Amino acid sequence: MASVAHTLGDGAVVARRNLIKIKRVPELLLWTTMSPIMFVLLFGYIFGSAIVLQGTTYREFLIAGIFAQTVVFGATFTGAGMAEDMQKGIIDRFRSLPMARSAVLVGRTASDIAYNSISLVVMSLTGLLIGWSISTNALEALGGYLLLLFFAYAVSWVMAYVGMLVSSPEAINNASFMVIFPMTFIANTFVPIDNFPSVLKTVAEWNPVSTLAQAVREAFGNTDPSMYNTDAWSLHNPIVYTLIWIVILLVIFIPLSVRQYQKTAARSK
Repeated sequence: MASVAHTLGDGAVVARRNLIKIKRVPELLLWTTMSPIMFVLLFGYIFGSAIVLQGTTYREFLIAGIFAQTVVFGATFTGAGMAEDMQKGIIDRFRSLPMARSAVLVGRTASDIAYNSISLVVMSLTGLLIGWSISTNALEALGGYLLLLFFAYAVSWVMAYVGMLVSSPEAINNASFMVIFPMTFIANTFVPIDNFPSVLKTVAEWNPVSTLAQAVREAFGNTDPSMYNTDAWSLHNPIVYTLIWIVILLVIFIPLSVRQYQKTAARSK
């Protein structure tokens, strides 16, 4: 069994290999960042002129929701990348090398942290241009960004597992869209949930995307207690609830992903 240091070292090599794609195919990063920029501009200027919130502006409310949606969607690159490597036979090449088996997964999920970090920087700059601001201190703001990346990292392991079960990158893109799209919209990402139908409101209150967005708003100082009329424990303790989900996803899907990778490698012998 490979040591932790060996696994991390091999994982860093795989992560570097994945990041080199940015240099060789810059269009990949361009289109990755264009979508959240469009969301920020379109929602900020179209809905921003129609929605009035207590305690904050709609544009300040919006940014954390766009951040949450983007990092969740960004995690799908892990699954698509795994599916693509399997389809092209690259996993077979990795298997023939003297490297830790789990390094492929570690490297893939780590490289997607870099993708999401770049997206967050671009979106932050776009947000500042349309009037968004951070009213807390640098440490609290950094905590908000780290929570976004940790959550994205946990979702990446889910996507890695799914990516090894499907037959192509197109399949995982379609499948993840069908799940993640409603997950990010039945939440407080773009509008407050107070006027949701009762069933949808309950789902939104306990949706980890809602608590992620809420926690980030609090970290940036973009919220006010009077904005939410809810008794849900999750939204009153968004950081704790989001961290619980992160731990649950990692505890379940890291072992599942490693086991599935080993099964896949064994079948290809």
